[in-house]
Amino acid sequence: MIQARNQLLAEAAKSPALNMVRPNGMNDEPQFQILIDDEKVQAFKLSMSDVDNIMSAAWGSMYVNDFNDRGRVKKVYIQGEPGSRISPQDFDKWYVRNSDGDMVSFASFATGKWIYGSPKLEQYNGISAVEILGEPAPGYSSGDAMKAIEDIAARLPEGFHISWTGLSFEERLSGSQAPALYALSLLIVFLCLAALYESWSIPFSVMLVVPLGVLGAVCATLLRGLGNDVFFQVGLLTTIGLSAKNAILIVEFARELHEKEGLSIKEAAVEAARVRLRPIIMTSLAFVMGVIPLAVSTGASSGSKHAIGTGVVGGMITATILAIFYIPLFYMLIAGFFSRRNKKSSDKTEAEQS
Repeated sequence: MIQARNQLLAEAAKSPALNMVRPNGMNDEPQFQILIDDEKVQAFKLSMSDVDNIMSAAWGSMYVNDFNDRGRVKKVYIQGEPGSRISPQDFDKWYVRNSDGDMVSFASFATGKWIYGSPKLEQYNGISAVEILGEPAPGYSSGDAMKAIEDIAARLPEGFHISWTGLSFEERLSGSQAPALYALSLLIVFLCLAALYESWSIPFSVMLVVPLGVLGAVCATLLRGLGNDVFFQVGLLTTIGLSAKNAILIVEFARELHEKEGLSIKEAAVEAARVRLRPIIMTSLAFVMGVIPLAVSTGASSGSKHAIGTGVVGGMITATILAIFYIPLFYMLIAGFFSRRNKKSSDKTEAEQS
């Protein structure tokens, strides 16, 4: 295990995405390991608990009782004499009483050998483990650092793997929940729009624009070589909301032109795109200019700022440019579909009444 740990540390030191990767513990040191033969213990009519108690009391210490000393209660511990527990050869000086009352030497059922081992026994989920700490290098996000560690761990000998703890575990857990959270956020936005405008066509027209913003955010992040970490996901949620905002500016105005001024669906969509072009560009440009400092920041925590800023800037640029052309198209398709459907339904109702 220590060899695998050292291999991981050596490769992590060469990775530009990692910084201060170090073990949290002590290195191996010489230890005297005692091997007890269970069959011989039973053959000599010994109890394993007695063997354990003798070893604990002789080489360590054992609490046995209390006694009163001038009105004060003191604990009583027993321990082997220093001269009988200094070297491994002293191991053969100790005896255990069996069920027949005979004394049996430790050398009769146990052996000892020198090994190298960790002075601290660590386990994770019931498996022997070593803890390794580290942080992202300047200019890299936590997602980049975690991916670098996973790539290094994939090259470890067979039988070794890694598990995340602390904030890294929470980040990886939140990453697995991201698709469900995105779907839930889209559903909530859709239902809110449907309740606000009392229409199914407007929510559909607005939600069809969301993939345009997501596409821009993903492309910008990939082109810059950033990872899909929790900061990018926060920026992606922001992009979804801003993309929907641009769509609402056009779709809501087109709906008013169609229903109140009597324009056709096509004329209303084109006119809404023309009239709302300036507000969309102004609001989007103002937001992009405000986020650019995040995308080009340096220093501490710059990796997380890059992840948020790059995703939002890329998403807003594509959502703004493509929205001018695609939002009217989506509105024409969705509104036309619902209009024809409502017309067929009304014609059918009139035919039944007549």
